[in-house]
Amino acid sequence: MKLAWILWLASVLPPQTADSLCLSATLYLEARDQSVRGQQAVAEVALRRRDSGLWGDSTCSVVTARKQFAPTIVSPNTRLSNTEAWGEAVTVALEAERNWALPIGERKEIVPGASHFLAHAIAAPSWRNAYQVATIGDHTFLKVQSLKPRRT
Repeated sequence: MKLAWILWLASVLPPQTADSLCLSATLYLEARDQSVRGQQAVAEVALRRRDSGLWGDSTCSVVTARKQFAPTIVSPNTRLSNTEAWGEAVTVALEAERNWALPIGERKEIVPGASHFLAHAIAAPSWRNAYQVATIGDHTFLKVQSLKPRRT
């Protein structure tokens, strides 16, 4: 299936289902070649950004914010053709959403405070005031700014 089709489908689904689909596609595109722990860390960054409200109010709006995650960087014609990796991305996304729905003190955080990550093979950003939280696989997770959940 093509990325464009997945994003269109997310636009017509109920918000919670759409968010799970968008997060799954992001994990597939960003981290399908990483360990489950690496995929969980990518999901955590997206969910932390969603909670902050700085990149949008939904997971879909966060992962499709301009040039922030793979869904807006790769071609819309990109095919998500590895069914095994897709299945794993969906499982990790759903588990990450369940974990993130827990009260803050009960969540299992893999990259505490990380608001950004980079894959060394394709990115070399020059963020200032960033510190490294963790390296998992070929991704480095960084706390670039202090993100606080928006007030509801």
